Amino acid sequence: MESKQSHVPPNDLTKIGTPSAFRLQVESGKETQMFRSTNELNGYHVLATDGECGTVKDYLFDDESNIVRYLVVDTGNWLPGRKVLVSPVAIDQPNLDTRELPTVLSKENIETSPALEDNLPVSRQKEVALSSHFNWPMYWGHSDSGLDFHSSQTQVVELEGNPHLRSVKEVIGYHIQCMEGTLGHIDDLIVDTESWTMRYLVIDTKNWLPGKKVIIAFDWITHFTWEDKKTHVDLTEEQVRDAPVYDPRLPVNRAYEVQLYDFYGRPTYW
Repeated sequence: MESKQSHVPPNDLTKIGTPSAFRLQVESGKETQMFRSTNELNGYHVLATDGECGTVKDYLFDDESNIVRYLVVDTGNWLPGRKVLVSPVAIDQPNLDTRELPTVLSKENIETSPALEDNLPVSRQKEVALSSHFNWPMYWGHSDSGLDFHSSQTQVVELEGNPHLRSVKEVIGYHIQCMEGTLGHIDDLIVDTESWTMRYLVIDTKNWLPGKKVIIAFDWITHFTWEDKKTHVDLTEEQVRDAPVYDPRLPVNRAYEVQLYDFYGRPTYW
């Protein structure tokens, strides 16, 4: 998702999708640089303190708190055939120019960390092992407020798989179930890379409203149904039909967010 402004003349609106009654007013210099597309972040080079250690391939988020708990890193030719989990607490802000994610980890830290199995869910044993290896705080059993984790090495945790960790790759393509029926599918997710909270879903409505993409807040999801690959929202078809057109060339900034929440008549999160 580009952070630079694109200026589209009013008579060229059809080139970026279905026109809407909503017009995005971009306030110059107020772009929210922390909001990034997960599709864009895929492939970013992950940097250890002593060299490159792989690329971003996926994200595991908590479907209760909407917080990204781990990035899945493919170590490529360095450790062939191996994937590792890296917590956002170890990551600095992305470098958008070089497509790099700096970390505070050494290559030795990563090489000796517990490997990721291909199957989900990730077990609590694996999470405890990761927490112990990297000295990361354990997040479960505490308040889910962004990355405000609290360490508790002595607490008792369940040892079965964590059913609330979900793969972003898994939910891309899920159908959106509104009140009357399905209205499109998830095309992308937008994450706040400061708190690593999932903020928005990008919905492609091409099978329902040709050429139109819209975004809705992650908080407006009521629930997922994993067996039929659906994301349920309490929105009507009319709301989505008249919703703001999403143009990935324009930044998702606070001015955009204010107008978006006003359009849907929803309370803001800030």
